[in-house]
Amino acid sequence: MNTTTVAAPFGALPINGGEAAMAPSTASAQAPRDYSHYRIVPARYSARTLGAAFSLLVIATLLYSVLTNPRWGWGVFAEWFFAEPILVGLGRTLLLTALGALFGLTLGTLLALARVSRSPLLSGLSFTYVWLFRSIPVLVLLLLINNLGYLYETIALGVPFTGWTLYSWNTTQLISPFVAAVVGLTLNQSAYSAEIIRGGILAVDQGQLEAASALGLPRRRQAWRIVLPQAMRSILPSGFNNLIGLAKGTSVVYILAMPDLFYTVQIIYRRNLEVIPLLMVATVWYLVILTVLSLVQQQVERHYARGALRNPPPSVFSLLARWLRTGPRKATGQGQPQTNAAAAAPGWAQSAQRGGVVEIHAVSKRYGSNPVLHQVSLTIPAGSVTVILGPSGSGKSTLLRSINHLERVDDGFITIDGQLLGYRQSGNKLYELRDHEILAQRADVGMVFQNFNLFPHLSVLENLIEAPLAVRGLSRAEAEALGLELLARVGLADKADAYPRQLSGGQQQRVAIARALALKPKVLLFDEPTSALDPELVGEVLDVIKELARSGTTLIVVTHEIGFAREVADRVVFMEQGRIVEAGSPEQIFNAPAQQRTAAFLGKVL
Repeated sequence: MNTTTVAAPFGALPINGGEAAMAPSTASAQAPRDYSHYRIVPARYSARTLGAAFSLLVIATLLYSVLTNPRWGWGVFAEWFFAEPILVGLGRTLLLTALGALFGLTLGTLLALARVSRSPLLSGLSFTYVWLFRSIPVLVLLLLINNLGYLYETIALGVPFTGWTLYSWNTTQLISPFVAAVVGLTLNQSAYSAEIIRGGILAVDQGQLEAASALGLPRRRQAWRIVLPQAMRSILPSGFNNLIGLAKGTSVVYILAMPDLFYTVQIIYRRNLEVIPLLMVATVWYLVILTVLSLVQQQVERHYARGALRNPPPSVFSLLARWLRTGPRKATGQGQPQTNAAAAAPGWAQSAQRGGVVEIHAVSKRYGSNPVLHQVSLTIPAGSVTVILGPSGSGKSTLLRSINHLERVDDGFITIDGQLLGYRQSGNKLYELRDHEILAQRADVGMVFQNFNLFPHLSVLENLIEAPLAVRGLSRAEAEALGLELLARVGLADKADAYPRQLSGGQQQRVAIARALALKPKVLLFDEPTSALDPELVGEVLDVIKELARSGTTLIVVTHEIGFAREVADRVVFMEQGRIVEAGSPEQIFNAPAQQRTAAFLGKVL
C-alpha cells in the first residue's frame, strides 16, 4: 500500500492512495484553511453545574419562606420604612458615623505617627492611649463620658498648674448625650485606627524612606506624599472594616437615650408591638448603609492601586479628577506639556552645579559589635568619576551611604567642598545637625539605589518633580520642564505618564538616575546600579552613566562592572574588610596593582 505524508495545520498526516488521494491534500497545503470563524466552547463541569443548581434552590427557598410568611409583617415594614421618625433616626446614625470616622481617623493618624516617631516619650504616650481606649468597652466609655460632670463640675481652658483660666464651662451642660456619643465613639475609633494606620506605615518598604531622605524631602512631606499613600493599600481593608463596625456600633448610643435609628425602632415597636417588622426596618437600612460603604471602599482601593498594578482598573475618583482637570494637560493634550514646560525653565545642562570635592576623614562605623569601616580616608576631586570595587561585605555601600549621611558614622567626618555633612563644628567638637538641616544638605548629594526605590504610586514625571518642588522651590511648570528634559536625556521622553511598575528594570534605573539629577546635585552616588538588572539591560544604564561622566558632576560608583570602570573611571578604589587596600588610576589598578590582595581579587573577576 502506498502511503504519503503531506503538510497539515497540526502536523504530518498519512494519506492512503495514489494521485486521486493526493490532489485534495495538495490543494489544501497550497490554500490554508481559515479558522477565524471557529467558536470556542468552554469545557463543562458537572460538579459546577450541580453547585449552581443547589445555590439557586437555597436562594429560592429562602426568598419563598421570607416573602410568603405573613408573620414577617411586610405591610408594617413598608409603612414604617420611610416614616419620618425612622429617617430622623437614620440621619442621626449617619451623622454619628461620619463624625466618629472623621475625628477618629484624624486623631488615629496623629497617634500612629507619634507611635512610630523617634521620641520614646511621645511613642509611649501614644501606646498608653491606644492600650487604654482599646481596653474600655464602648458602652462603659459612653457612660463615663456622659457622667463626667460628677467628677469635674467645670471644664476650663487656661494655663496648667497656674490657676489662670481663660474660659470655663459647666460640664453637665457642655456634654450633652450627642456630644458624649461623638466623643466616646471618637476615642474608641481613634485607638483602633491608630494601630491599623501604624501597621500600614510599617508595611511600606524601608527603601522608600531612604529614597525620600536621599532626595532631601522634609519629614512631613515624606509622611504625607510618600509613606501614607503607599500605606493606604494595607490600611484600607482593615480601615473600612473598622468603619463598618462603627456604623453598626453607633446602635450602642441607645444607652444614652439618644434617638438614633436603633433607639427609634425600639420606641416604635414598644408602642405597636410589631417587633419583627420594625427590626427588619433597621436591618435593611443598615444593609443599605454598609452596601454604600462597601462600594466606596472598592473605588478607594482602586484609586490607591495606582502604580501597584500594571493595569489597574480606573476608579470613580480618578475618572472624576480627569474630567475636572484644568491647565495645559487638558487644554493641549499629552504632547503639548513638553513644549510649554520646556520654555518655562532653563535646561538642566546649563543650570547644573559644578561637581564638589568630597573629603572623607578617618571614618569608622560599626553595626553593634560588627566593625564595618576602619579609619577610611579618601579625597575625591571635583568632577571626577571614582569607582569603588571590592568583595561583598567590604564596606563599599556603607561608605557610600555615609557620604550623604544615610548612615551616621561613629568616628571621623565627611565634607563636600569643605562643608561638614551632617554636623557643625564648635571648637574641637562636632554637633549633629537636626533632621531638617541634614535633609537640606542632601539636596546636593544625589543617590541612585541598587533596587531603584522609585515611588510606585507616583508617575514617572511625578517621581522626578517631587523633590524640585519641595526642596528647590521650583514652580510646577519649571519642575515639569526639568523633568521632561531629563527624561529625554535618558531616552524615556515617552514614559512621563507611566508608572514605575509598567517599566522594565533598565528603564526604572534610568528614571532613578533622572530623579537624582533633577536636584542638580554636586555629587551623585551610585550603589551597584546594575546588580538588580538582567545582563541585557546593564548596557543601557551604563550608557547613561557614561554620558553623565562628561557633565562635570562628581560621580562615585560602587559596582562590579570592571569594563565600565576601565572605560569611565578617573580613579579606582579597592576595599576589603572596611579598609581601603589600594587606590589609583584604572591603568595602575588593573594592569599593575601594588597590593597582592587587589591582584588576587581582580584575577577572579577579570
